[in-house]
Amino acid sequence: MKKNRVDEFIKRPNKALFTLATPMLIGMLVQTTYNLVDTAFVGRLGTNSIAALTFAFPVFMIIWSLNSGIGVGMSSLISRLLGAKKRKEAENAAMHGLLSSVMLAVVLFFGGIWLLPTLFNLFGATGEVLTLSTNYMTIIFFGMIFMFLNFAIYNIFASQGDTKTPMKIQVTALVINIILDPIFIYILGYGVAGAAIATVLAFMIAFAMGLYYIPRKSQLRIRKKSFVLSFSIIKQILVVGIPATLMMLLISFSNIVVNRFMVHFSTLHVAAYGIVSRLESVLIMPMVAFSTSAMTLAGMFFGAKRYNLLKGMIRFAAIINLLIALFIGIIFFAIPAFLMQIFTPDLTVIQLGATYLRIDVFLYPFLGVTMLIARVMQGMGKGLPGLVMNFVRVIAVTLPLSYIFIFILGYGYLSVAIAFIIGAVASAIIGLIWLSLQLRKCVDGNNTC
Repeated sequence: MKKNRVDEFIKRPNKALFTLATPMLIGMLVQTTYNLVDTAFVGRLGTNSIAALTFAFPVFMIIWSLNSGIGVGMSSLISRLLGAKKRKEAENAAMHGLLSSVMLAVVLFFGGIWLLPTLFNLFGATGEVLTLSTNYMTIIFFGMIFMFLNFAIYNIFASQGDTKTPMKIQVTALVINIILDPIFIYILGYGVAGAAIATVLAFMIAFAMGLYYIPRKSQLRIRKKSFVLSFSIIKQILVVGIPATLMMLLISFSNIVVNRFMVHFSTLHVAAYGIVSRLESVLIMPMVAFSTSAMTLAGMFFGAKRYNLLKGMIRFAAIINLLIALFIGIIFFAIPAFLMQIFTPDLTVIQLGATYLRIDVFLYPFLGVTMLIARVMQGMGKGLPGLVMNFVRVIAVTLPLSYIFIFILGYGYLSVAIAFIIGAVASAIIGLIWLSLQLRKCVDGNNTC
């Protein structure tokens, strides 16, 4: 069993950020590569297949969002408890997170699987696209319990400063997923459904690996006797977890509505937007890696009451995120058509997506700032700021502006990208002000931060 790494991270906070983020980044880049390969495989089946994945993605994100709140809330609490040298309480928090994930998966499976056709129809999917989307997500639902448990195990390791172990699990499972994709999609002839089958099998493999590594690599003992029902732990998980879930749901909701807006133009526009969204995961995943690592360190430093270290770490992480946004933004702006044609031979879809991407890159720096602030505040046990920032970005600004641009002013689909940028700027301003006010209260030795 590994030792508590809090003291090690306190000595070298900037190095700690890279120590945590590098394995996480590798795992996420593999995840991104899988998403891109998955889209490329399915894209060869035709525009309807790409559109089906585009409609399925927000639903996938909804169920992921419902579980991510538990994971984020649990991870934040474990990090703070480890920072305060309370290992047994951290073990109990981990057990609460695992059991909550199982219960949620069971409820969502029996309560939601029959709603899929209605949901996709509501989102604008019809005909073959509706059938393909429904079949894909039905299979995903059958593997949902493994997906939820994998995410909980991932957060248990990450919250204690071990991102290498979940990286090994993630990389192995995703490589197998990539291998299985062409087998189930083409060789066995399952098409879009084959991509879902490969994904579920990867979930199962990842879960088996997690069970193997928990007793061997975790500093926390995850066992039945570690669990003692605590309403205080449940409350602390939910204080961070519920806003985190709602934050993710807002993002999923925005994707659903934007897909609906794109349907107003054509299915080709939906397909183009879907490919752009997958390409943007190249940007988002590295920033998520550093932001999530910052959340773990924020929890540890906050729990240890080392507030000056917390401030310095936040500044350093912000610089990293901005550099990532700048680097990838330049690439996307320079060669968007080349990137688009990896996923589809349709020249119209390529042109639509490339034009949209060249505008959308100006969103990235603001997205990096808001993502970091939301994660850091979650690490400090404060879930509300991230929810408010994303509410402003999505509900108050982006979606209303998109509607006005398209349906009232009669602008084209590119106006959606403009609306996203304006929403991100507003969200970043609110987040910076909120974080600055919070950090002013944080002085080493001051317990009221």
